[in-house]
Amino acid sequence: MNIDIRDIRKNYSMKELTEADASKDPIDQFTRWWQEAADSAIDEVNAMTLATASADGFPSARIVLLKAFSAEGFVFFTNYESFKGRQLADNPKACLVFFWKELERQVRITGLVEKVSEMESDEYFLSRPTESRIGAAISPQSRVITNREWLQEKFEKAKTELVKRPGHWGGYRVRPVLIEFWQGRPGRLHDRLQYSLNEDGTWTIERLAP
Repeated sequence: MNIDIRDIRKNYSMKELTEADASKDPIDQFTRWWQEAADSAIDEVNAMTLATASADGFPSARIVLLKAFSAEGFVFFTNYESFKGRQLADNPKACLVFFWKELERQVRITGLVEKVSEMESDEYFLSRPTESRIGAAISPQSRVITNREWLQEKFEKAKTELVKRPGHWGGYRVRPVLIEFWQGRPGRLHDRLQYSLNEDGTWTIERLAP
């Protein structure tokens, strides 16, 4: 059966997002939406798009998993020597996007990026399943390798060793300067509230046209 891409559409009508109902602080607003998403049994609710760019502005994006968030920012873990790690070293800015289609919602977070403390990275690394720790330790992420067998051999060998967190693996924190909450609405007249960080640490809330 052939499907015309132009005919794929959905009319959003579940909820609304008004200034009166929105929290004054975007982290509080995110917490509210996060809890609703978690309660909705969304598969991999913490999956988010991470967009980075090279020093000359060439962009790249991929899916990573949110592992913590607070007023300080949004945390994920990865290989510091990966493609995204190298881009973040050259240009420590990023954008995160959550799309919770079951709730007809999207959250876009733009901010400055920093590494979390070694203690935080150690704590999370040790909380991971053994095979995940091995994979993180032996994989030269984003590098060209000979074949799958080469990787599997390294994995099997590492099973007999004590795997500690390698220095090239750890966490990043995205400290937001702009957060947009998007709620789908009928007729494509979507609700979009944008929070912009001011120099004094307060946030300005503005409605954007859909």
